Amino acid sequence: MDSPLQSKRVDRRRKPSKRSPNQSSTPPQKDAYARLLAQHHSSKFRSYLEQYVQESPAQADDSGPASPSTQTHSERVDIPHAPEGRNQAARRGQRRDTATSHDGDVDSAEENGSSHKPSDAKPPPPPPQQRQPKRNKGPHRDCPLQLDTNLINAFKNVCLLSGQQWSCLFCSSSTPGNSPGDKNLKNRGGRGFKKQVFEAYMSHEVVSQGLKRGELLQGPLRINPKNYNDAFIPSPDGMRDIFLDGIVSRNRALNGDVVVVQLLPREQWKVRAVLEEQHSDGDDLPARVAALGLGATGTGGGQLQVVYIVERKHSRAVTGFLKLLPDLPFAKFSPVDHRVPRINVPLADCPPDFSSRPADYANILFICRITSWAEDSSFAEGCLAKTLGQAGEIEPETEGILMEYDVDFSEFPAVVLDCLPTDLPWSVPPAELGRRKDLREECIFTIDPATARDLDDALSCKQLADGNSEVGVHIADVSYFVEEGNALDAIASQRATSVYMVQKVVPMLPRLLCEELCSLNPLTERLTFSVVWTLSPQGKILSEWFGRSVIRSCVKLSYDHAQSMIDGPDRLFSPGELPSMDPRHPLDEVHQAVLRLHALAQQLRQQRSTALKLSFTLDKDSMMPQGCYVYQYRDSNKLVEEFMLLANMAVAHQIYRSFPQEAMLRRHPPPQTKMVDELQEFCDQMGVAVDLSSAGALHVISTAPGDDPYAGARKEVLTKMCSKPMQMALYFCTGALKDEALFQHYALNVPRYTHFTSPIRRYPDLVVHRLLAASLGCGPALGLGVEAVQKQASHCNDRKTASKRVQELSSELFFGVFVRECGPLESEAMVSGVLDESFDVLVLSYGVQKRIYCKSMVGLESFQHHRVGKRGEITLVWAPEGPGGAAVRQVISVFSLVEVQLRADEAALKYSALLKRPLDKEA
Repeated sequence: MDSPLQSKRVDRRRKPSKRSPNQSSTPPQKDAYARLLAQHHSSKFRSYLEQYVQESPAQADDSGPASPSTQTHSERVDIPHAPEGRNQAARRGQRRDTATSHDGDVDSAEENGSSHKPSDAKPPPPPPQQRQPKRNKGPHRDCPLQLDTNLINAFKNVCLLSGQQWSCLFCSSSTPGNSPGDKNLKNRGGRGFKKQVFEAYMSHEVVSQGLKRGELLQGPLRINPKNYNDAFIPSPDGMRDIFLDGIVSRNRALNGDVVVVQLLPREQWKVRAVLEEQHSDGDDLPARVAALGLGATGTGGGQLQVVYIVERKHSRAVTGFLKLLPDLPFAKFSPVDHRVPRINVPLADCPPDFSSRPADYANILFICRITSWAEDSSFAEGCLAKTLGQAGEIEPETEGILMEYDVDFSEFPAVVLDCLPTDLPWSVPPAELGRRKDLREECIFTIDPATARDLDDALSCKQLADGNSEVGVHIADVSYFVEEGNALDAIASQRATSVYMVQKVVPMLPRLLCEELCSLNPLTERLTFSVVWTLSPQGKILSEWFGRSVIRSCVKLSYDHAQSMIDGPDRLFSPGELPSMDPRHPLDEVHQAVLRLHALAQQLRQQRSTALKLSFTLDKDSMMPQGCYVYQYRDSNKLVEEFMLLANMAVAHQIYRSFPQEAMLRRHPPPQTKMVDELQEFCDQMGVAVDLSSAGALHVISTAPGDDPYAGARKEVLTKMCSKPMQMALYFCTGALKDEALFQHYALNVPRYTHFTSPIRRYPDLVVHRLLAASLGCGPALGLGVEAVQKQASHCNDRKTASKRVQELSSELFFGVFVRECGPLESEAMVSGVLDESFDVLVLSYGVQKRIYCKSMVGLESFQHHRVGKRGEITLVWAPEGPGGAAVRQVISVFSLVEVQLRADEAALKYSALLKRPLDKEA
């Protein structure tokens, strides 16, 4: 290993050193080692050192004569050799330039030349009769040159401070002795001591006892995607997040892992010098959690560390790039996801010509899987799983996203397809008709996106003589085709959800089921599970019925079709404006049913807000984006949503009444109260009349921002701000959660909720269908117990989170292509958040959010962050344009309107938002 202390060539002549009168002369061994540290490892010096060893007395054990098997110095030590002219920076290690590095940090010895071939020259062994006099405890006892311990320790400290590994060049392969490091040295094959970067994990027994005593805390780990040093787990009191500072504190855990943390002793705490508002620059999460300790546990603030990984939820697969490290047996893999540190990949696992032609692979995406991560290594070890292709191309990037989030996109195997009906085209068996309610003559229709092919829900509504309405929600009966426990059920339970991307869908079930046998296609008899209510004109539920049924949809409407009916209640549609319908149900009948459903939905619905969604138009051949638009969530969407919510709530109550232990429900914990209180203060200061004290109050956001042309943008900004304190909704088994108060769904403000309406694309809905059938006596009892239901619920939570992230990344990917192909794009934007050196904007034309960093802005003379109460502001001063020009002052605060330009970055499919200089002197 190259020494971190290198200097230019020095005179090899021995110079007298200045010593105090009472100081003994320096042993020649110590002086030789000092020169070794100070000089280049040239071949000339190497020869000198070997000659010195040959002339030195033979070393022997204190307890007796040297064993015949004792190795000579040159047999026991690999002296590193670097070519002449190698500069000091190269010896010290390259500066890390990835996001998972600290500025000024250096690569570890693993990446910078810790493996060297031993010298071929071997001096003869010393005569066995020669014995070395005993040494006192001052020298390094395991070193054949008996170096002073103080010098050894000083050298160790210098190495550790510089980020290098430490090993004694003279005794890195010494024979086993009584020192604690002897065993490690033997196991390392002569590589020497290595600094322990991470603490060993606690045992399962110790962790269990610590959790019971309240000395340890458990939770899912979240790593900040914009600042890899910051990580969080939720606190038990729900008040705030618990902060973990730095990679070492995470102890090799990755994002999403369920971990156990411990408060370190006070002497091991790090001082976090960054103030609360300064810390916020790296994260959308509120920065104040960085200063918090364990919240309600009473431990107070301090340094936390992961001591155990309960469950490795992260797939350990990442996309990234390979880089050759000269003269080393492994390559450096740099993940695209900065939350994952770099990985050492054996060259034997790399492409055959990678070592000879590394430049050919500079822009090639790979998938790497982490195989191990030792306590004494800053970097994990891994193997290449797949070569994806050229970075910046849609398909390799998409495949990388799917693999990184562990999405199974393989073809369904034959054993799964064998579970499907073979007598196609399939029709409802006569025996099954006799066991179901026949609704084939009812006016039932679907409302879905125009491109949807898996139609799993349908609606009906007819006027009753007493003025009330009979409303039905009819859901595809997937459980009829997917028998519990067979191969089809097994793969569906593992996939847990369909994954929707811009250009394709990865289905949970085979397409024959999704798009044919279970899809509620028009003019086709299909098996369904129905919930039918009698509702008053005010939306009050007067009666309720659940059961298996058979329907025949009369028409497939898109949201646009339904919206046009809502917008034109008296409009007469021409035949070409709407899809063809079942002649037994004329257009007017369908139109009136849609209007009645809309009126009832308005009665049922509390005001809700939904984020803007970016959608794309794709070229049919290349599947490249030709344009994009912001998807509008309109009354037709809300109509369908309200009745799906009503059905889900009704089924939740039904299955919980019948199976209080095994029911799979969906709960939504209340938000972190401290964050809500601070957000309330902010809204009050901004003059936004929103009461955030309850879930129901959150639904009035849509009316709070005003009625001017920018009210919609302010509503979107406010909605995102209100969502930050929110926790994730979760599937759970009722028998695994003893406190019924925790069953509540906070966002919907209802005590019981589940998912029933999308069994084609969500596995929990399939479980709920089986529970509902068993509760009604029209299906077998569920074969899963409490523990198995909870395990499946937890798995579904993980897959839903992954699916959501894949969908977001797919949208970001395509928008990056759109900016690259059609940009630069200019748009008005609204400031949605202000940090200390940056701010976030909502780009109004495209519905995307981007962060703008003040330090990266061209033409800016200065900027200053300050707080006005709870509101952060940044004052920008733009430099004058040309001689005689005037500086422009611009104040950035939440809801400020600015002009931005979206421009493609050099990195593949990445883009940045640039703030345009305002025209006015005061903006």
